[in-house]
Amino acid sequence: MTTTPDQTAEARNRVIESARRLGVELNEQELKRWMNSITEATGDSDITVDQNTGVFGHKVSMLDFDPKDLERFRTIGRIVEFDDIPGVVETALALSGSAAQSKVQTHPGDCDYFERVNIIAPTRAEACQILSRIMREKTINSRSGDNFQLVELKFGSYPQDVIRDEHSYHKGSPISWSPDDVVAGQIEVSDLQGNPMTITWDSVADDPGWCKLDWVIADPVRRQLANASNMLDVTWEAPDGTITPLDGYLDGYFQEIYLDAESAPIFSKLVKQVSTDVMDDYVTQLEKEVKKYFKPDNPNYGKAAKRLYNIFRLNGKYEEAAFLRELFDEPAALLYQVHALVRTVKDAIDQGAVFDIDHILDQTDELILSVIKVLEGEEELEITRHLLRLSRCISRQQEGVPLSPQVEVARAEVMQIVNNFFYEKMMALPTIKSYIDGLHA
Repeated sequence: MTTTPDQTAEARNRVIESARRLGVELNEQELKRWMNSITEATGDSDITVDQNTGVFGHKVSMLDFDPKDLERFRTIGRIVEFDDIPGVVETALALSGSAAQSKVQTHPGDCDYFERVNIIAPTRAEACQILSRIMREKTINSRSGDNFQLVELKFGSYPQDVIRDEHSYHKGSPISWSPDDVVAGQIEVSDLQGNPMTITWDSVADDPGWCKLDWVIADPVRRQLANASNMLDVTWEAPDGTITPLDGYLDGYFQEIYLDAESAPIFSKLVKQVSTDVMDDYVTQLEKEVKKYFKPDNPNYGKAAKRLYNIFRLNGKYEEAAFLRELFDEPAALLYQVHALVRTVKDAIDQGAVFDIDHILDQTDELILSVIKVLEGEEELEITRHLLRLSRCISRQQEGVPLSPQVEVARAEVMQIVNNFFYEKMMALPTIKSYIDGLHA
Protein backbone atom coordinates (compact mmCIF):
# COMPACT_ATOMS: atom_id res chain seq x y z
CA MET A 1 0.00 0.00 0.00
CA THR A 2 1.52 3.35 -1.09
CA THR A 3 1.19 6.11 1.51
CA THR A 4 2.43 9.69 1.09
CA PRO A 5 4.42 11.42 3.87
CA ASP A 6 1.50 13.79 4.48
CA GLN A 7 -0.92 10.87 4.88
CA THR A 8 1.48 9.17 7.29
CA ALA A 9 1.79 12.35 9.36
CA GLU A 10 -1.99 12.78 9.46
CA ALA A 11 -2.47 9.17 10.59
CA ARG A 12 0.22 9.62 13.25
CA ASN A 13 -1.50 12.72 14.59
CA ARG A 14 -4.79 10.81 14.83
CA VAL A 15 -3.07 8.07 16.83
CA ILE A 16 -1.56 10.67 19.19
CA GLU A 17 -4.95 12.34 19.64
CA SER A 18 -6.69 9.00 20.34
CA ALA A 19 -4.00 7.94 22.81
CA ARG A 20 -4.26 11.17 24.75
CA ARG A 21 -8.05 10.97 24.83
CA LEU A 22 -7.94 7.40 26.17
CA GLY A 23 -5.12 7.96 28.66
CA VAL A 24 -2.54 5.83 26.86
CA GLU A 25 1.10 6.81 27.35
CA LEU A 26 2.79 7.45 24.02
CA ASN A 27 6.39 7.47 22.81
CA GLU A 28 5.93 9.89 19.91
CA GLN A 29 9.48 9.45 18.60
CA GLU A 30 9.13 5.66 18.41
CA LEU A 31 5.65 6.03 16.88
CA LYS A 32 7.06 8.28 14.15
CA ARG A 33 9.94 5.86 13.45
CA TRP A 34 7.64 2.86 13.15
CA MET A 35 4.96 4.51 11.00
CA ASN A 36 7.54 5.99 8.63
CA SER A 37 9.34 2.64 8.36
CA ILE A 38 6.27 0.52 7.76
CA THR A 39 4.80 2.84 5.12
CA GLU A 40 8.17 3.04 3.33
CA ALA A 41 8.84 -0.73 3.37
CA THR A 42 9.25 -1.42 -0.34
CA GLY A 43 11.28 -3.60 -2.68
CA ASP A 44 10.91 -6.77 -4.69
CA SER A 45 11.51 -9.10 -1.73
CA ASP A 46 9.41 -9.18 1.41
CA ILE A 47 12.33 -10.71 3.37
CA THR A 48 14.85 -8.48 5.18
CA VAL A 49 18.26 -9.59 6.48
CA ASP A 50 20.08 -7.76 9.27
CA GLN A 51 23.66 -7.81 8.03
CA ASN A 52 25.07 -7.10 11.52
CA THR A 53 23.41 -10.00 13.31
CA GLY A 54 22.46 -12.45 10.55
CA VAL A 55 18.81 -12.61 11.65
CA PHE A 56 16.16 -12.37 8.96
CA GLY A 57 12.41 -12.36 8.48
CA HIS A 58 9.45 -10.64 6.85
CA LYS A 59 10.19 -6.93 6.43
CA VAL A 60 7.22 -5.90 8.58
CA SER A 61 8.16 -8.35 11.36
CA MET A 62 11.77 -7.14 11.37
CA LEU A 63 10.59 -3.62 12.28
CA ASP A 64 9.44 -4.96 15.65
CA PHE A 65 12.49 -7.02 16.61
CA ASP A 66 15.09 -5.59 18.97
CA PRO A 67 18.46 -7.41 18.66
CA LYS A 68 19.57 -6.43 22.19
CA ASP A 69 18.22 -9.75 23.53
CA LEU A 70 19.49 -11.80 20.59
CA GLU A 71 22.21 -13.69 22.47
CA ARG A 72 19.73 -14.58 25.22
CA PHE A 73 17.33 -16.02 22.65
CA ARG A 74 20.12 -17.90 20.88
CA THR A 75 21.25 -19.40 24.21
CA ILE A 76 17.74 -20.64 25.02
CA GLY A 77 17.36 -21.72 21.39
CA ARG A 78 20.19 -24.22 21.84
CA ILE A 79 18.02 -26.01 24.42
CA VAL A 80 14.87 -26.23 22.29
CA GLU A 81 16.21 -26.63 18.73
CA PHE A 82 16.50 -29.85 16.73
CA ASP A 83 19.84 -30.86 15.23
CA ASP A 84 20.39 -31.15 11.51
CA ILE A 85 21.23 -34.59 10.09
CA PRO A 86 23.12 -34.10 6.80
CA GLY A 87 21.07 -35.33 3.86
CA VAL A 88 18.14 -36.30 6.10
CA VAL A 89 16.98 -33.47 8.38
CA GLU A 90 17.48 -29.74 7.82
CA THR A 91 16.13 -27.07 10.11
CA ALA A 92 15.57 -23.32 10.47
CA LEU A 93 14.90 -21.99 13.99
CA ALA A 94 13.00 -18.75 14.55
CA LEU A 95 11.51 -16.67 17.31
CA SER A 96 7.76 -16.24 17.22
CA GLY A 97 5.00 -14.67 19.30
CA SER A 98 5.88 -11.86 21.67
CA ALA A 99 9.57 -12.86 21.66
CA ALA A 100 9.77 -11.78 17.99
CA GLN A 101 8.24 -8.38 18.79
CA SER A 102 10.58 -7.12 21.51
CA LYS A 103 10.36 -3.48 20.37
CA VAL A 104 6.59 -3.66 20.87
CA GLN A 105 5.96 -6.11 23.67
CA THR A 106 8.37 -4.97 26.34
CA HIS A 107 6.74 -7.38 28.82
CA PRO A 108 6.67 -10.71 26.89
CA GLY A 109 5.18 -13.65 28.72
CA ASP A 110 7.12 -16.60 27.26
CA CYS A 111 10.03 -17.54 25.01
CA ASP A 112 8.24 -18.87 21.92
CA TYR A 113 10.16 -20.53 19.09
CA PHE A 114 9.09 -21.85 15.69
CA GLU A 115 11.20 -24.34 13.75
CA ARG A 116 10.92 -25.49 10.17
CA VAL A 117 12.00 -29.14 10.02
CA ASN A 118 12.42 -30.54 6.50
CA ILE A 119 12.88 -34.32 6.28
CA ILE A 120 14.39 -35.80 3.12
CA ALA A 121 13.16 -39.37 2.60
CA PRO A 122 12.02 -41.76 -0.16
CA THR A 123 8.42 -41.91 1.12
CA ARG A 124 6.08 -39.98 3.41
CA ALA A 125 5.86 -42.99 5.72
CA GLU A 126 9.64 -43.01 6.14
CA ALA A 127 9.62 -39.25 6.80
CA CYS A 128 7.05 -39.80 9.55
CA GLN A 129 9.19 -42.52 11.08
CA ILE A 130 12.23 -40.22 11.06
CA LEU A 131 10.18 -37.48 12.76
CA SER A 132 8.95 -39.99 15.35
CA ARG A 133 12.53 -41.00 16.08
CA ILE A 134 13.99 -37.49 16.39
CA MET A 135 11.04 -36.30 18.52
CA ARG A 136 11.61 -39.19 20.92
CA GLU A 137 15.37 -38.64 20.96
CA LYS A 138 14.88 -34.92 21.58
CA THR A 139 12.55 -35.69 24.48
CA ILE A 140 15.03 -38.04 26.12
CA ASN A 141 18.12 -35.89 25.48
CA SER A 142 16.55 -32.60 26.60
CA ARG A 143 14.38 -33.99 29.37
CA SER A 144 16.25 -32.06 32.05
CA GLY A 145 19.47 -30.22 32.70
CA ASP A 146 21.02 -27.80 35.15
CA ASN A 147 18.67 -25.02 34.06
CA PHE A 148 15.79 -26.63 32.17
CA GLN A 149 13.05 -29.23 32.43
CA LEU A 150 10.84 -30.55 29.63
CA VAL A 151 7.21 -30.34 30.75
CA GLU A 152 5.21 -31.85 27.88
CA LEU A 153 5.03 -32.27 24.12
CA LYS A 154 2.36 -32.66 21.47
CA PHE A 155 2.70 -35.49 18.94
CA GLY A 156 0.11 -37.48 17.06
CA SER A 157 -3.68 -37.38 17.20
CA TYR A 158 -6.25 -39.44 19.09
CA PRO A 159 -7.52 -42.22 16.78
CA GLN A 160 -11.03 -42.02 18.30
CA ASP A 161 -12.99 -40.23 21.03
CA VAL A 162 -11.38 -41.09 24.37
CA ILE A 163 -11.39 -40.27 28.06
CA ARG A 164 -8.05 -39.57 29.72
CA ASP A 165 -7.64 -38.52 33.34
CA GLU A 166 -11.37 -37.74 33.53
CA HIS A 167 -11.17 -35.42 30.49
CA SER A 168 -12.72 -36.26 27.13
CA TYR A 169 -10.84 -35.77 23.85
CA HIS A 170 -12.29 -35.93 20.35
CA LYS A 171 -10.91 -38.04 17.53
CA GLY A 172 -8.20 -36.08 15.70
CA SER A 173 -7.30 -33.77 18.62
CA PRO A 174 -3.58 -33.56 19.47
CA ILE A 175 -2.11 -35.91 22.07
CA SER A 176 -0.13 -34.44 24.98
CA TRP A 177 2.74 -36.56 26.28
CA SER A 178 4.76 -36.13 29.45
CA PRO A 179 8.45 -37.05 29.21
CA ASP A 180 7.67 -40.20 31.22
CA ASP A 181 4.95 -41.11 28.71
CA VAL A 182 7.43 -40.82 25.86
CA VAL A 183 10.00 -42.97 27.64
CA ALA A 184 7.30 -45.58 28.27
CA GLY A 185 6.18 -45.27 24.66
CA GLN A 186 2.48 -45.30 25.51
CA ILE A 187 -0.43 -43.67 27.33
CA GLU A 188 -3.46 -45.23 28.98
CA VAL A 189 -6.98 -44.00 28.09
CA SER A 190 -10.48 -45.44 27.86
CA ASP A 191 -13.18 -45.32 25.23
CA LEU A 192 -16.49 -43.56 25.87
CA GLN A 193 -17.91 -46.79 27.33
CA GLY A 194 -15.10 -46.93 29.90
CA ASN A 195 -13.15 -49.77 28.29
CA PRO A 196 -9.38 -49.36 28.83
CA MET A 197 -7.18 -48.65 25.80
CA THR A 198 -3.47 -48.22 25.22
CA ILE A 199 -2.21 -45.71 22.64
CA THR A 200 1.42 -46.25 21.70
CA TRP A 201 3.89 -43.68 20.41
CA ASP A 202 4.57 -45.79 17.32
CA SER A 203 0.86 -46.20 16.49
CA VAL A 204 0.33 -42.44 15.97
CA ALA A 205 3.58 -41.76 14.11
CA ASP A 206 2.01 -41.90 10.63
CA ASP A 207 -0.22 -38.92 11.49
CA PRO A 208 2.04 -36.64 13.58
CA GLY A 209 -0.29 -33.63 13.43
CA TRP A 210 0.60 -30.64 15.60
CA CYS A 211 4.13 -31.02 17.01
CA LYS A 212 5.18 -28.79 19.91
CA LEU A 213 7.46 -29.07 22.93
CA ASP A 214 7.34 -27.04 26.17
CA TRP A 215 10.07 -26.48 28.76
CA VAL A 216 10.53 -24.50 31.95
CA ILE A 217 13.96 -22.89 31.98
CA ALA A 218 16.03 -20.88 34.44
CA ASP A 219 16.85 -18.03 32.09
CA PRO A 220 20.66 -17.79 32.14
CA VAL A 221 20.66 -14.06 31.24
CA ARG A 222 17.75 -12.59 33.20
CA ARG A 223 18.22 -15.09 36.03
CA GLN A 224 14.53 -15.82 36.23
CA LEU A 225 12.20 -18.66 35.32
CA ALA A 226 10.47 -18.70 31.94
CA ASN A 227 8.42 -21.02 29.76
CA ALA A 228 10.07 -21.88 26.46
CA SER A 229 8.24 -23.64 23.62
CA ASN A 230 9.17 -24.86 20.17
CA MET A 231 6.40 -25.36 17.60
CA LEU A 232 7.46 -27.41 14.58
CA ASP A 233 6.37 -27.03 10.98
CA VAL A 234 7.45 -30.39 9.55
CA THR A 235 7.75 -31.09 5.82
CA TRP A 236 8.69 -34.10 3.74
CA GLU A 237 10.93 -33.63 0.72
CA ALA A 238 10.48 -36.43 -1.82
CA PRO A 239 13.22 -37.66 -4.20
CA ASP A 240 11.75 -35.51 -7.01
CA GLY A 241 12.05 -32.38 -4.84
CA THR A 242 8.34 -32.11 -4.05
CA ILE A 243 7.78 -30.73 -0.55
CA THR A 244 4.71 -31.80 1.45
CA PRO A 245 3.76 -30.56 4.95
CA LEU A 246 3.14 -33.55 7.21
CA ASP A 247 0.23 -31.83 8.96
CA GLY A 248 -1.34 -30.79 5.64
CA TYR A 249 -0.49 -27.07 5.82
CA LEU A 250 2.72 -25.11 5.25
CA ASP A 251 2.80 -22.17 7.66
CA GLY A 252 3.38 -18.60 6.55
CA TYR A 253 6.37 -16.56 7.67
CA PHE A 254 4.83 -13.26 8.80
CA GLN A 255 5.76 -13.39 12.47
CA GLU A 256 9.04 -15.30 12.61
CA ILE A 257 12.52 -13.90 13.19
CA TYR A 258 15.07 -16.50 12.01
CA LEU A 259 18.16 -16.66 14.20
CA ASP A 260 20.85 -18.01 11.90
CA ALA A 261 21.78 -16.72 8.45
CA GLU A 262 23.02 -20.21 7.55
CA SER A 263 19.41 -21.45 7.57
CA ALA A 264 18.38 -18.94 4.88
CA PRO A 265 18.71 -21.46 1.99
CA ILE A 266 16.45 -23.94 3.76
CA PHE A 267 13.94 -21.20 4.57
CA SER A 268 13.97 -19.99 0.95
CA LYS A 269 13.44 -23.51 -0.40
CA LEU A 270 10.45 -24.08 1.85
CA VAL A 271 8.67 -20.73 1.47
CA LYS A 272 8.72 -21.11 -2.31
CA GLN A 273 6.12 -23.82 -1.67
CA VAL A 274 3.88 -21.50 0.32
CA SER A 275 0.49 -20.79 -1.26
CA THR A 276 0.05 -17.49 -3.12
CA ASP A 277 -2.89 -16.89 -0.77
CA VAL A 278 -0.74 -17.42 2.31
CA MET A 279 -1.15 -13.87 3.67
CA ASP A 280 -4.93 -14.01 3.25
CA ASP A 281 -4.94 -17.43 4.92
CA TYR A 282 -2.79 -16.10 7.77
CA VAL A 283 -5.09 -13.11 8.37
CA THR A 284 -8.16 -15.36 8.22
CA GLN A 285 -6.63 -17.68 10.82
CA LEU A 286 -5.80 -14.72 13.07
CA GLU A 287 -9.37 -13.45 12.75
CA LYS A 288 -10.67 -16.84 13.90
CA GLU A 289 -8.37 -16.63 16.91
CA VAL A 290 -9.60 -13.11 17.72
CA LYS A 291 -13.18 -14.41 17.74
CA LYS A 292 -12.10 -17.30 19.99
CA TYR A 293 -10.45 -14.96 22.49
CA PHE A 294 -13.58 -12.78 22.59
CA LYS A 295 -15.79 -15.67 23.74
CA PRO A 296 -17.45 -14.58 27.00
CA ASP A 297 -16.91 -17.93 28.77
CA ASN A 298 -13.10 -17.65 28.63
CA PRO A 299 -11.99 -14.30 27.18
CA ASN A 300 -8.38 -13.28 26.65
CA TYR A 301 -8.41 -9.76 25.26
CA GLY A 302 -4.64 -9.40 25.57
CA LYS A 303 -4.12 -12.27 23.11
CA ALA A 304 -6.88 -10.83 20.92
CA ALA A 305 -5.07 -7.47 20.88
CA LYS A 306 -1.79 -9.14 19.83
CA ARG A 307 -3.50 -10.88 16.91
CA LEU A 308 -5.33 -7.72 15.86
CA TYR A 309 -2.00 -5.90 15.81
CA ASN A 310 -0.57 -8.54 13.46
CA ILE A 311 -3.66 -8.30 11.24
CA PHE A 312 -3.58 -4.51 11.01
CA ARG A 313 0.16 -4.21 10.31
CA LEU A 314 -0.19 -6.64 7.39
CA ASN A 315 -3.44 -5.41 5.81
CA GLY A 316 -2.46 -1.75 5.77
CA LYS A 317 -4.48 -0.52 8.77
CA TYR A 318 -1.39 1.18 10.14
CA GLU A 319 -3.25 3.69 12.27
CA GLU A 320 -5.02 0.94 14.22
CA ALA A 321 -1.80 -1.10 14.43
CA ALA A 322 0.10 1.90 15.78
CA PHE A 323 -2.50 2.46 18.49
CA LEU A 324 -2.42 -1.20 19.60
CA ARG A 325 1.37 -1.08 19.52
CA GLU A 326 1.33 1.53 22.27
CA LEU A 327 -0.96 -0.55 24.51
CA PHE A 328 1.69 -3.27 24.88
CA ASP A 329 4.03 -0.79 26.57
CA GLU A 330 1.45 0.34 29.12
CA PRO A 331 2.07 -0.54 32.81
CA ALA A 332 -1.03 -2.76 32.88
CA ALA A 333 0.47 -4.85 30.08
CA LEU A 334 3.18 -5.87 32.56
CA LEU A 335 0.48 -7.90 34.31
CA TYR A 336 0.31 -10.12 31.23
CA GLN A 337 3.86 -11.15 32.08
CA VAL A 338 2.87 -11.66 35.72
CA HIS A 339 0.07 -13.97 34.58
CA ALA A 340 2.52 -16.04 32.51
CA LEU A 341 5.13 -16.16 35.26
CA VAL A 342 2.66 -17.45 37.86
CA ARG A 343 2.09 -20.42 35.55
CA THR A 344 5.85 -20.82 35.15
CA VAL A 345 6.34 -20.89 38.92
CA LYS A 346 3.68 -23.61 39.18
CA ASP A 347 5.38 -25.67 36.45
CA ALA A 348 8.74 -25.23 38.16
CA ILE A 349 7.34 -26.41 41.51
CA ASP A 350 5.92 -29.47 39.76
CA GLN A 351 9.48 -30.16 38.56
CA GLY A 352 11.00 -29.39 41.97
CA ALA A 353 13.86 -31.84 41.61
CA VAL A 354 15.39 -29.55 38.97
CA PHE A 355 14.76 -26.01 40.18
CA ASP A 356 16.01 -24.57 43.46
CA ILE A 357 13.23 -23.38 45.80
CA ASP A 358 15.16 -20.19 46.65
CA HIS A 359 15.31 -19.38 42.94
CA ILE A 360 11.54 -19.85 42.66
CA LEU A 361 10.93 -17.70 45.74
CA ASP A 362 13.06 -14.94 44.22
CA GLN A 363 10.85 -15.12 41.14
CA THR A 364 7.71 -14.86 43.28
CA ASP A 365 9.15 -11.79 45.03
CA GLU A 366 9.61 -10.21 41.61
CA LEU A 367 5.96 -10.91 40.79
CA ILE A 368 4.86 -9.15 43.97
CA LEU A 369 7.07 -6.13 43.24
CA SER A 370 5.69 -5.96 39.68
CA VAL A 371 2.11 -5.86 40.96
CA ILE A 372 2.95 -3.16 43.51
CA LYS A 373 4.62 -1.14 40.76
CA VAL A 374 1.63 -1.30 38.42
CA LEU A 375 -1.47 -1.36 40.60
CA GLU A 376 -2.93 0.62 43.46
CA GLY A 377 -5.91 0.44 45.82
CA GLU A 378 -8.00 -2.69 46.27
CA GLU A 379 -6.68 -4.43 43.15
CA GLU A 380 -3.11 -4.19 44.42
CA LEU A 381 -4.07 -5.43 47.89
CA GLU A 382 -6.08 -8.38 46.57
CA ILE A 383 -3.50 -9.72 44.11
CA THR A 384 -0.59 -9.08 46.48
CA ARG A 385 -2.46 -11.05 49.15
CA HIS A 386 -2.78 -14.03 46.79
CA LEU A 387 0.88 -13.86 45.77
CA LEU A 388 2.06 -13.65 49.39
CA ARG A 389 0.05 -16.79 50.12
CA LEU A 390 1.62 -18.38 47.05
CA SER A 391 5.08 -17.50 48.40
CA ARG A 392 4.26 -19.12 51.75
CA CYS A 393 2.96 -22.24 49.99
CA ILE A 394 6.21 -22.50 48.00
CA SER A 395 8.42 -22.08 51.07
CA ARG A 396 6.55 -24.94 52.77
CA GLN A 397 6.27 -27.06 49.64
CA GLN A 398 6.78 -30.78 49.92
CA GLU A 399 8.11 -32.59 46.87
CA GLY A 400 5.38 -34.28 44.86
CA VAL A 401 2.52 -32.34 46.52
CA PRO A 402 0.51 -30.07 44.19
CA LEU A 403 0.47 -26.35 44.92
CA SER A 404 -2.52 -24.80 46.62
CA PRO A 405 -5.47 -23.56 44.52
CA GLN A 406 -4.15 -20.11 45.47
CA VAL A 407 -2.02 -20.24 42.33
CA GLU A 408 -5.00 -20.32 39.99
CA VAL A 409 -6.84 -17.71 42.06
CA ALA A 410 -3.91 -15.31 41.65
CA ARG A 411 -3.72 -15.97 37.92
CA ALA A 412 -7.45 -15.39 37.49
CA GLU A 413 -7.31 -12.09 39.39
CA VAL A 414 -4.43 -10.85 37.23
CA MET A 415 -6.13 -11.95 34.00
CA GLN A 416 -9.30 -10.09 34.94
CA ILE A 417 -7.38 -6.82 35.19
CA VAL A 418 -5.50 -7.48 31.94
CA ASN A 419 -8.77 -8.29 30.18
CA ASN A 420 -10.48 -5.13 31.44
CA PHE A 421 -7.57 -2.96 30.31
CA PHE A 422 -7.30 -4.32 26.76
CA TYR A 423 -11.05 -4.53 26.21
CA GLU A 424 -11.73 -0.96 27.32
CA LYS A 425 -8.91 0.53 25.25
CA MET A 426 -9.61 -1.48 22.09
CA MET A 427 -13.36 -0.91 22.09
CA ALA A 428 -12.92 2.81 22.76
CA LEU A 429 -11.31 3.32 19.35
CA PRO A 430 -14.21 3.35 16.83
CA THR A 431 -12.31 1.80 13.90
CA ILE A 432 -11.07 -1.13 15.99
CA LYS A 433 -14.49 -1.64 17.55
CA SER A 434 -16.06 -1.63 14.08
CA TYR A 435 -13.56 -4.25 12.87
CA ILE A 436 -14.22 -6.50 15.87
CA ASP A 437 -17.98 -6.10 15.48
CA GLY A 438 -17.60 -7.07 11.83
CA LEU A 439 -15.86 -10.32 12.78
CA HIS A 440 -18.80 -11.27 14.98
CA ALA A 441 -21.49 -10.18 12.52
